[in-house]
Amino acid sequence: MSFKAISRQLMLPFALLLTATPGAHAAPPAGRLLASQCAQCHGSNGNGPGFDEIAGKSASELRKDLLEMKRRPVEGIMDRQARGYTDAQIKLIADYLAAYTRGGDN
Repeated sequence: MSFKAISRQLMLPFALLLTATPGAHAAPPAGRLLASQCAQCHGSNGNGPGFDEIAGKSASELRKDLLEMKRRPVEGIMDRQARGYTDAQIKLIADYLAAYTRGGDN
């Protein structure tokens, strides 16, 4: 038996295992990657120390705040951050962050 044939025989079980594993290639929740920048100041669960807590805010409230920051004159880091996103991206971020509860470990 050739090396190529042996390689094929060994790879088949691994290929079947990868394709049979549910969720192995599932996409992360919408907005997660975009919202990762927020964790630097607001914490990974939205209850960051020393900054406004974003956990517990509704998606509409978060979206409104971010859009306001995007459109006002640059006053601070949040205004600069918000300007880096499209309105559609801001909606994804707000929808994702709205899942966090105040004081929770989501």
